[in-house]
Amino acid sequence: MRATESDQDYPFAATNTAAALLDDAGTVLAWTPAAETLLDRRSADVCGRPVRDLLADAGSWEAVLAQGGQRKQEHPKGSEGPGGWEGPAGGEGRAGWEGRAGWEGRATLRHGSGRELEIGFRVIPLNDGARGGRARCLVFGAPLELVARWRQDHAFTQELFLQGRVGLAVFDAELRLLRTNSHLLPYTGVPVDLSGRRLADFLWAQDARIIDDRLREVLRSGIPLVGFHTTVRTLDDPRGGRVVTIQAFRLQDPDGHPMGVATVFTDVTDHERARGRLDLLYCATGALGGSLSVLRTVEDLVKVLTPALGDCAAVDLAETVLTGGEPPDDGRLTLPLIRLAVAGAETAALRTGTAQFAAPIAAAAPDPTATEAGVPEPGAREERGCRGALITGLGTRHPGPWAEAAPEWATTVPGAHSAMTAPLCARGIRFGRLTLWRTGDAPPLDEDDLALLEEIAARAATAVDNARRYTKERRTAVGLQRSLLPPATSERPALEAAGLYLPADADSGVGGDWFDVIPLSSARVALVVGDVAGHGLHATAMMGRLRSAVRAMADLELEPEELLAHVDDMVLQVAAEAESDDPDDADAGIPVPSGPAGATCLYAVYDPVTRACVMASAGHPPPAVVSPDGSVEYVDLSPGPPLGVGGWPFEPVERELAPGSVLALYSDGLIERGEGDIDQGMDDLADRLRRADVIGRPLRQARHDIVEGLPPGRLRDDVTLLLARTRVVDPGSLATWWLDADPAVVGDARHLVLEQLTAWGLDELAFSTELIVSELVTNAIRHAGGRVRLRLIRADTLTCEVSDASNTQPRMRRARSSEEGGRGLYIVAQLSHRWGSRYTRGGKTVWSEQNLPPA
Repeated sequence: MRATESDQDYPFAATNTAAALLDDAGTVLAWTPAAETLLDRRSADVCGRPVRDLLADAGSWEAVLAQGGQRKQEHPKGSEGPGGWEGPAGGEGRAGWEGRAGWEGRATLRHGSGRELEIGFRVIPLNDGARGGRARCLVFGAPLELVARWRQDHAFTQELFLQGRVGLAVFDAELRLLRTNSHLLPYTGVPVDLSGRRLADFLWAQDARIIDDRLREVLRSGIPLVGFHTTVRTLDDPRGGRVVTIQAFRLQDPDGHPMGVATVFTDVTDHERARGRLDLLYCATGALGGSLSVLRTVEDLVKVLTPALGDCAAVDLAETVLTGGEPPDDGRLTLPLIRLAVAGAETAALRTGTAQFAAPIAAAAPDPTATEAGVPEPGAREERGCRGALITGLGTRHPGPWAEAAPEWATTVPGAHSAMTAPLCARGIRFGRLTLWRTGDAPPLDEDDLALLEEIAARAATAVDNARRYTKERRTAVGLQRSLLPPATSERPALEAAGLYLPADADSGVGGDWFDVIPLSSARVALVVGDVAGHGLHATAMMGRLRSAVRAMADLELEPEELLAHVDDMVLQVAAEAESDDPDDADAGIPVPSGPAGATCLYAVYDPVTRACVMASAGHPPPAVVSPDGSVEYVDLSPGPPLGVGGWPFEPVERELAPGSVLALYSDGLIERGEGDIDQGMDDLADRLRRADVIGRPLRQARHDIVEGLPPGRLRDDVTLLLARTRVVDPGSLATWWLDADPAVVGDARHLVLEQLTAWGLDELAFSTELIVSELVTNAIRHAGGRVRLRLIRADTLTCEVSDASNTQPRMRRARSSEEGGRGLYIVAQLSHRWGSRYTRGGKTVWSEQNLPPA
């Protein structure tokens, strides 16, 4: 008979094993069919022959017998058989098999085909039961390879049940435990004898059901279960539990029917916790790098820590950190703390009240971890340097002296059984602390958790320090930019203006764009929009220099094209200075400023008397004009080169504006947004101006509608917009006279001015205005020659202008006591709110402004 497939791995199965019956002389008495198959020798050819004849080497017979401690014994003359086997204690003339145990060995036999075959065999002595009967033995044999594999399988199974690092269990078809090793689930609450029990007898019903469902699937499908992770908790000790990995495969009987499941339980709790801590550290690090806001940073951190590490988490920071400052650099945080971020299930108590959180975390206090013997209690740890503190056993029936003396921060959360805190320490400076609590059935915090918290706190401190520094720098930069920009809205007799600035870098909030509204003499006003390439503090600093230069030039009453030429020269000087800076500064890491490559500027002057607007551009896009009827058109302006190029003139353009027109000045960031060419951007701006109804609405409201849909943070460039609604001076508030170059007309001029002031109800200014007109007209007739124009303008101030054909600017000087003249301009300066002179196309104009008396 041939062995079935299920018996092939068992060498001594009745259907798979060659067997021979031998007498005490070693003669083959019987030969099984399996033996015939194994050696390819028929029974008739083998029976009756000595078994030694089957050996490949007859000389190895003694060695074969020696494997079982046997020796050959020569029989006395006349005895039966050629020779026999005698056991170690066999008597003379007897076979020695009766009552003897069997033995195993190996031998090399000769196959019927002539080749050699190694087998393993087992000798089982037999006794026929008759006194004095002859001993016989039964020999089983199998290929040595099969015997070795069977022994390996047996050793593997035996050793597997003796392993101390894994738990092995065999379940029957009803998922009852049949056999386990001593290390199956070695946790509190697992019975010693598990035979016949189910998992639900000692595990939580939910945990047992999860495992049973998986094992039933293995029984049903036969598909092994590999790498299944689950948590097991016993009924006696449910808190925390252990994480195990389960491997399972189905067991079958020889007929192929399922008979049970073999399962391997591997405790991976420590591994999973270590991996969980690494994952948490990774997530916390990612959360800390997501923002440069101190508040956002700590809020993101506590959200990551709960409930992954604790049930409740809180961050306390020194108040000075929020404004960009830092606590004293003394290694101790003695300033009051503010609870800035809280997360967890029970946070109400953490958010209410601030007095208990104002205590310094490094204040001198008795060590709560010390006992009378001076040895720290387990579960508590003193906070030294930048190390944290751990308190356990809170709220228990027998908390111990260290828990009774627990600091206030540890007992803040009701129901907490353990707490830990770690200082936020960077560069040796403490900024605050990070605290966690655990409540309910969660396992108590341990030293590994504290080590993780200290690592997270160290990284959090670095992130908070970076955010604090950024806050300080940003406050400085924003403060600088705000100090450089004018008020967003302004009201002038010449116009109503409203400006708006959107930085491309929303985080820093600063850039190189600017706008300005500069009051000039005679009720005129200058409008400026500029753009410095780049972003950040450097661009802001360059913008400040350009704005200051433009304002200084505007104070000189220069024409727009002349003003831009002077600013262009200034930019060239700045660029030259930057190139000649000390190279040692760059080697030392000191940033060296450079010229504002690509800086552009548009300068326009509007006169409310003549309604004329004169403008010039240095590489800046032309302004848009919205007429009172709502139509929009762009000024036909020929932009010159950007500032800093040099050697090119700037062309002025004059445009008369109807009263109530709106002039829109802007930077290229409003029309170049990557959505098409500049023409498309300008068309889009015109549509926005029409939809915003800048004619019928206040400009401070309309400006936001124009930039709607352009939120900060998604802009490719800074966006600046300046809207100005023009006004005109009422003809009744204007008086002009032409005077001959005759000293006698000075008296007539005084008389004309007095009459006009009386008509305007400004008699309070009659005396001072009379003196100012007298001095200015006298100087013009005496030093300039030719006709003189005298003009009074009543707007927000009273302006007195005297124009002549001379290009010589008047200069105020201090006259000596012996001199009869030279005091005219000094008197004008004393009587005026401000005064000055400006060049005109036909000469110059000297002007004086006085504040109007209260209505």
